[in-house]
Amino acid sequence: MSVIASVHLADVGVRTALGVLRRPPSADSIAGLRHANVGVAGPLSGSLLPSPTLRRVGMIAFWEAGDALDRFEAGHPCAEPFVDGWRVRLDPLRASGSWPGLPDTIPTERNVVDDDGRALALTLGRLRLSRTVPFLRTSAKAEASVLAAPGVIFATGLARPPFVATCSLWESSRALMRYAYGRGEAAHQHAIDADRATPFHHQSAFVRFRPTESRGSLGGGNPLSEHWTHIAPSASPNSGDRP
Repeated sequence: MSVIASVHLADVGVRTALGVLRRPPSADSIAGLRHANVGVAGPLSGSLLPSPTLRRVGMIAFWEAGDALDRFEAGHPCAEPFVDGWRVRLDPLRASGSWPGLPDTIPTERNVVDDDGRALALTLGRLRLSRTVPFLRTSAKAEASVLAAPGVIFATGLARPPFVATCSLWESSRALMRYAYGRGEAAHQHAIDADRATPFHHQSAFVRFRPTESRGSLGGGNPLSEHWTHIAPSASPNSGDRP
């Protein structure tokens, strides 16, 4: 089964943010939506305590097809808070773990064939309350290593506990894989090992995507060009695993 994903991020007022958190999109009421999570967003920082803000919210969703997402963005009330933000559409390339809405047909092997265009990685988790402190300590070190990694373009956290997530955009799949599997990335490997030893989450997934469309802006800019679409690696956008 084919499926597409989307990430929406927007800067909004506190009242709007609270509305997003109280009334997340539901697959029962939106045709073609497989699953969605919402949360407050905050930049990765490497500090022990995250710094989300109620003035930035995000949504991560999985859809049956692009036309379902088209209809949602064209006028569904749950899409309104994200109209003035940044939104990116994604084709899954590789997945580890499981998550609602993510089909089990997504490849699981590490070296998925790709044309080495831009890459986006999502980590998704439903946090175990008893593992909150170890999770924050381990995540802080891993987040610091993401920020210092060559090839990272943009990275943010997203949370509506117990849901927690990170979203990172990379110059290429190779840059992402160097971070994920490189011998010099001890913090990332430590996070993997700690989770395997005593899982942080009731459920989790780590997914690598190919961006297919990027529109809008966040903080005055777009991490990709304003109307960027995925193109051959010989060209470039016209402006400006685990995963």
